[in-house]
Amino acid sequence: MPSSLTASQEELKAAKVPLSWRDQCSALLIPLNTCRRENYYLPWTCENERHGYEKCQYDDMMRRMKKMSKLKLQEAE
Repeated sequence: MPSSLTASQEELKAAKVPLSWRDQCSALLIPLNTCRRENYYLPWTCENERHGYEKCQYDDMMRRMKKMSKLKLQEAE
C-alpha cells in the first residue's frame, strides 16, 4: 500500500536506507538524512525535516493503534 510518503525501493537503495527504516515515512527520511550529513549532524539544523519525519512516524503509530483497537473490539464481539 504505497502512499505519497513512501519512497520507491530504488530511491531507498540509492540513499542507503537500512531495511528496518523503510516504512510509510521513508520519503521524508531521505532528505532528512541528506540534510544531517551536509550539516554534520548538528542538533539545531534540519529541524523542519526532523519535525516532519517525527510527525509522520507519530501519525503512522496512531493509525496502527486505532486499527489494532478496532480488531480487538471485533474479536470481543
